[in-house]
Amino acid sequence: MGLLGWLKGQSNNGNRRLTDWRRAWAEAAGAPEASRLATLESELDALGLPDDDVEIEREMLEALRDLLRLRSAVDSSGLPVVETGHRVIGKDRCHFSAPASMPDDPAQPAGRLLLTGVRAVFVGGARTVTLPWHAVGEVVQSERDIVLIRKGRDHLHRFRCNTFTEAMCGTFLAQRLAARRPPAGEIGTASAATPL
Repeated sequence: MGLLGWLKGQSNNGNRRLTDWRRAWAEAAGAPEASRLATLESELDALGLPDDDVEIEREMLEALRDLLRLRSAVDSSGLPVVETGHRVIGKDRCHFSAPASMPDDPAQPAGRLLLTGVRAVFVGGARTVTLPWHAVGEVVQSERDIVLIRKGRDHLHRFRCNTFTEAMCGTFLAQRLAARRPPAGEIGTASAATPL
């Protein structure tokens, strides 16, 4: 189901109040603030729905909380550095690593999405694919997906994460990486990879 259908409530049995809450969450996710997180949490509690009916919404709140923590850490200390043993990374500095799949690929490969200072790399299935940041025009998050849109909008790549936290934090980091030029020493080689 697409984000529009999700926001219209097609996945919540027509509960209008929950649909409104999800819409407010989507707005808060676009410009996260601690005060808005507290409001969303109290509004969700006020709905009085059973825990099983709001399990995804609780995950969404936790993802927003994790994103706020990450933004604060990046603002004070810079991008995180993730140790990884993947040879495809080479000498690139890795800033994000999470299990992911490519739902739009006919084979729907599952593997790992890695974000370095120079490129996004997906390792999984029969091939490794890469997309250099200079080719990325826009990065968006939709539910548990990170979407990288090539400049010129002629092509996009969707990576499905396992959690909202991974999707939101990965999107935030990808946006930061796509908006900057890599510092000297972060540029590695991509000889073993196939461009996306």
